[in-house]
Amino acid sequence: MKVGLFIDTWYPMVDGVIKVVDNYARRLVQYCEVVVFCPEAKGFDREEDAKLPYQVVRCSSLPLITSDYDLPTSVLDPRFEAQLIKSGIDIIHIHSPFSVGMAGVLYAKIHKLPVVATLHSQYKQDFEKSLKFKLASNMALNTIMRVFNACDECWAVNEGIKDLYVYEYGLTAPCKVRLNATDHHPVPDALAAARIVNETYGISADTKVFLFVGRINFIKNIDFIVRALAKAKTMGLKNFKMLFAGKGQDEEKLAALVREQGLTEEVVLCGLTGKEMLENLYSRAKLFLFPSLYDANSLVQIEAACQGTPTVFLEGARTAATVTPGVNGYVCPPDEDSYARMIMDILADPKTYERVSAAARRDLYLNWDDVVRDVYDDYNTFVEARRRGSVSHY
Repeated sequence: MKVGLFIDTWYPMVDGVIKVVDNYARRLVQYCEVVVFCPEAKGFDREEDAKLPYQVVRCSSLPLITSDYDLPTSVLDPRFEAQLIKSGIDIIHIHSPFSVGMAGVLYAKIHKLPVVATLHSQYKQDFEKSLKFKLASNMALNTIMRVFNACDECWAVNEGIKDLYVYEYGLTAPCKVRLNATDHHPVPDALAAARIVNETYGISADTKVFLFVGRINFIKNIDFIVRALAKAKTMGLKNFKMLFAGKGQDEEKLAALVREQGLTEEVVLCGLTGKEMLENLYSRAKLFLFPSLYDANSLVQIEAACQGTPTVFLEGARTAATVTPGVNGYVCPPDEDSYARMIMDILADPKTYERVSAAARRDLYLNWDDVVRDVYDDYNTFVEARRRGSVSHY
């Protein structure tokens, strides 16, 4: 079997969806052939593509000045189309519904191949922000839903996202939940991990550490974190550090906000870090602060849970759907005062915190090896059904 994974972004850009597809591909090659169809991106290197354990086929793209991402132009790239036609893939799995994802669905329809889609994102939010007019955003949403509804099956990353697509976006294709996972592992020595973080960032051993990992973009609500911690500081929170690990278009805005809120001594912008250091950071952190209302089901919350670090979410966040509040994580009313008070209350009750920490690792840590094994079984089921002529959702 040969699997085609289709995505509208790719390295050297890094985000959660890219990491999901990369982890799928790296594990699927143990069972079958894999081709990732994706766009060119700022600073990409074909030699780096060639080092990957799976094949990468890129289409042309156009830079977007106002975004971290590029615009794929697969329909204008005959070389990409030729490589797709020659690929000999047996099943298509799309991870985005735009140019490259559409190409995958169209190819599946023409060649009568099974096609599945993972529902990674809350696209309506993006459309409403970028298109401004309700009619335009509704038209854009209807366009991508035609892509998803043409699939044999859709996989939602949690129950909250499944409900969003079925009851609000108009999904009619069969849909089930398939959880995300991580390739991180618990650090073998938490004390050694803490020492490395302390030495790297000049942190005292008794300092309370909070962490955010991801794109430095205010769409992730990271400005909320800064304002909430400023309020916690006025409430009496002392001797703490807030670490932001990642890069993005709002780094200067974040630094300015930190200065404005009087947290220059408490906040550290770590930039991009390697996987080993990330594991150390998660292990060192007391809490993972993730007030995003934008994310669907972020990998970073699973990475944090891997190290027994619980996440503090906001009420209404789809990405909190896998969490039981007060059991394996925390869910807070969506205002900065409440968030600040919750952080203070968590720190004041160490016994309860330890139970939540242990439950986060027990309940929320999931490894990609197990997930992809099930994914491959599903692929086989679809391919065999298509060969028997019993799959026809188009």
